[in-house]
Amino acid sequence: MKVVIPPKSGRSVVLKKNDLLKIIDPEGQQVADLYAFNEHELGENLSSGRSIDYKCSIYFSKGDILYSNRSNPMFEILEDTVGRHDFLLTPCAEGTFKHFYPEHPVEKGCFGNLTEVFKPYGIQHDQISTTFNVFMHVAMDENGAIDVLPPKSKAGDYILLEAKMDMIVGVTACSAGMSNNFAYKSIHFEVMRSN
Repeated sequence: MKVVIPPKSGRSVVLKKNDLLKIIDPEGQQVADLYAFNEHELGENLSSGRSIDYKCSIYFSKGDILYSNRSNPMFEILEDTVGRHDFLLTPCAEGTFKHFYPEHPVEKGCFGNLTEVFKPYGIQHDQISTTFNVFMHVAMDENGAIDVLPPKSKAGDYILLEAKMDMIVGVTACSAGMSNNFAYKSIHFEVMRSN
């Protein structure tokens, strides 16, 4: 199953344990925000804090595990052609645009798009937290200051994740200017079922 996410929008998919999710940047330098919930227990969700804590690093790539707030593995990264993603910053939202881009129209952003795609599953906006920002390039200096730089992804780059539990997953094509080098493109994803 292949899904095209138009610029500045999002899509959802239900993954079963051992399914594969391939997120593709078809044109290059486009971020995709990823968030997920345990399909059978919506109180369990993807956790930046647990994942960073258990890896002892803010950077994730091939071989790494993304954990839930209950310390259970949710995804394993099987392949990664970019090697730089962000797990620190929250999904862009209306407030993001008012704060960082006051000269631009306010967008609902990835937070608004995730809210929409999760709503049919009974998931409320307050349940959405820090996303795994696929292809996002965030640099940090020795004082902890961060800088959002253009993604390192080129056309056709991808990340391949294996589901470690049954999940409801949301993926966006990010709307934030700095995250995407001020160009807004589509994101593709493919689901490969385990059975």
